[in-house]
Amino acid sequence: MSVVVYSTKSCPWCVKAKEYLDSLKVAYEAIDVGVDREAAKEIVDKTKQRGVPVIKVGERYIVGFDQGKIQSALKEEGLA
Repeated sequence: MSVVVYSTKSCPWCVKAKEYLDSLKVAYEAIDVGVDREAAKEIVDKTKQRGVPVIKVGERYIVGFDQGKIQSALKEEGLA
């Protein structure tokens, strides 16, 4: 899967990010970093950030819910 959303259950911006991807009909894998500590470590290693959501599109990591960056990355991957 070329789109992964790293999130937590208590994060309202994570919900918005998933709703946005759903509205675009983009398939994604959702990983709860509150449960999956290895995934949490991975995104901190890759982004140097501890916040969520982190959206991985292809090999690009987007920290936070930024529609413009998400849309741009999806276009680069041919997903939008």
